[in-house]
Amino acid sequence: MQLIDTHTHLYAEAFDEDRDEMIKRALKNGVSDFFVPAIDSSYSERMFALENQYPNQVHLMTGVHPTHVKSDYKEELAHVSSLLKKRSFCAVGEIGIDLYWDKTFIKEQQDAFDTQIQWAKNDKLPIIIHCREAFDEVFEVLEGHKSEDLYGIFHCFTGTLEQAKRALSYNLKLGIGGVVTFKNGKINQFLKKIPLSEIVLETDSPYLAPVPYRGKRNESSYLKQVVEKVADVYDLPIDLIAKETTKNAFEVFKLI
Repeated sequence: MQLIDTHTHLYAEAFDEDRDEMIKRALKNGVSDFFVPAIDSSYSERMFALENQYPNQVHLMTGVHPTHVKSDYKEELAHVSSLLKKRSFCAVGEIGIDLYWDKTFIKEQQDAFDTQIQWAKNDKLPIIIHCREAFDEVFEVLEGHKSEDLYGIFHCFTGTLEQAKRALSYNLKLGIGGVVTFKNGKINQFLKKIPLSEIVLETDSPYLAPVPYRGKRNESSYLKQVVEKVADVYDLPIDLIAKETTKNAFEVFKLI
């Protein structure tokens, strides 16, 4: 069984003491590829070092995470722009809008999101969207970019069925992770109404660990719990869920 973790922060400080062991556990559990989103410029060197160590398994993105869009966001965007000109990436992400922690820089977040979407379209790359308490704001920016060359993943989707359908209308697949295992996660209540062809699996490790690890550090090997729950929701064999979501992930990231 082959699984793809489409969203994992392998370079995070939470893994500094056992990163290699953690990655080996994931590989043992069938996770063959790790798609690694950026946060800001301070993590770039860590990401490159990780890629050098696991060149066949680790695929890097570049971008500015919305919670790291501050007064100096133009400098952060310049860093992303320079990297896009220097080398290839699998996606622009994670980008988007987050109004959960702080609404101070909402205009800057919107501008950074808009700018990075355009860069992704210019380079024919997928976008990986982060959205927290900002569905309306995210959709507003996406509406201005709606076209055949807009595509990607709505990471850690936690919205309603209506919002899911709208996300799909922008040629985005839904990233399904540990939240699907939560009793109050809600997404498991309607996920079966979403075609299997429109979802990919993720962990967002070290965050959002699935049951029975909820509240603890998440890691890519726990994708096994996610695929088991998704199989239960769709009432389909685990191997089929793994096969289809792997195919979907490879289509998004153009690895087929």
